[in-house]
Amino acid sequence: MKILHVLNDVREIGNGIVNVAVDIACLQAKNGHDVAVASDGGEYEILLSKYGVKHYHLNQKRTPLNILKAGMIYRRIIKDFQPDIVHAHMMTGIVLASLLKVINNYGLVSTVHNEFKRESILMGLADRVIAVSQAVAQSMKNKGVTSDKLRVVCNGTLGSPRKPEEEKRQYLQLPHPAILTVAGMYQRKGIADLIEAFDKVADLFPQYHLYIVGNGPDKQVFEAQAKQLNTANRIHFEGYQPQPQRYLNSCDVFILASLRDPCPLVISEARQAGCAIIATDVDGIPEALDYGEAGLLVPVKDSQALADTLTKLLNDPDTLKDWKNRASHNIERLHVNRVHQEILAVYQELAQVQVRNSQISLGVGNR
Repeated sequence: MKILHVLNDVREIGNGIVNVAVDIACLQAKNGHDVAVASDGGEYEILLSKYGVKHYHLNQKRTPLNILKAGMIYRRIIKDFQPDIVHAHMMTGIVLASLLKVINNYGLVSTVHNEFKRESILMGLADRVIAVSQAVAQSMKNKGVTSDKLRVVCNGTLGSPRKPEEEKRQYLQLPHPAILTVAGMYQRKGIADLIEAFDKVADLFPQYHLYIVGNGPDKQVFEAQAKQLNTANRIHFEGYQPQPQRYLNSCDVFILASLRDPCPLVISEARQAGCAIIATDVDGIPEALDYGEAGLLVPVKDSQALADTLTKLLNDPDTLKDWKNRASHNIERLHVNRVHQEILAVYQELAQVQVRNSQISLGVGNR
C-alpha cells in the first residue's frame, strides 16, 4: 500500500500530533508499505529516512499566495508518489487533500487530535475520520460527522521508533520526593492550577519539589506566577526536554492538570515509568487512565481538589506505592504497534470500499 501523510512539519519539539504521525509512518514503512510524508520539514526527517520514508517539502503557511503555491506543489507530490491513501493530520492538509481528491483516485483519512478547536470540523472532509479517544469521537459526532465515517484509535506511544530502548533505563538525580508534569506551556494544560495546588500543600511537605517540563507561548506567564510565591525556589521550569522519560523515571507523582486534552501521549509514558498519576477528568484522559483504575481523577480547574488529592498521596506511603503499581498495569494496549495495526485496518477497510464503488461505477456489480 502507498501511504502519504500530510503534516505541517516534522520538528522535534514535543508536538503530540507530529509524534503520533512519525511513529505511524515509521512502522508502516518497517512493515513493507511504501510511505511518504509531506511537510515543511524538521529534525525527524533523519529518522523517517532511516526507516525508508520519503519526505516531500510542503510549506502550508496560511497565506493566500502560499496556499495557492502549496496546492500546486501538493498536486506534483500526488502525481509523483501516486498514493493509495492520503492521511491528513492537520487542518490545512485536509483541505488541500480533499480539494485535489476530486481529480485523483486515493482514499482520504484524517486524524482528529484537537477537536476542541472550531476548525476541527474540517477533518470531517475525509472518507474516514480517526478520533484519538471515545471522547473525541463523541465531540465530532456532535459537530455533525456521521458514525459511518468515524473510527476510534486511541493514542499509544510505548515502543515508539522515536525513543531509543536505553531511554527507558535513564534516571536523573532529583531531590525526592519529586512531583512532575510534562506538557506544552499553554493555558489549556492547566499549569497555573498545578502551581496553585503545589503552593497550597508546599508548607505541609517542605521536602517536595515540582518539576515542569515543556515549552510554549505561555511559559513566561507561569514563571511569573511561580516567582510571586514563597515556594518559588522549589518550582523548577526545565523547558523542552528531548528525553522526558528520564524525568518520569525519576519522579514520585506525575500530574496532568489539563483543561482540555483529547488523549495525551504522556499518560502512557508516565504509566510505563510507574509514576503515581493525578490527572483531570476531561476529554480522553479518563480513557488513558482506564477510567480511574490506573490514576486518580480530579475535576477540571479545581486547584483545591488537586491539592487535596496530592495531600492524600503524600501523607500515606502505602497509598502512594499502590497507585504507582496500578499505573503500570494493563499498559499493553498503549503500545504503538496496536495503534499501527488499527490504523492500517482503517486504510484496508477504505480501500475495499473504493474497489466496490469502482466496480459498481463500471457496472461490474450488475452483471
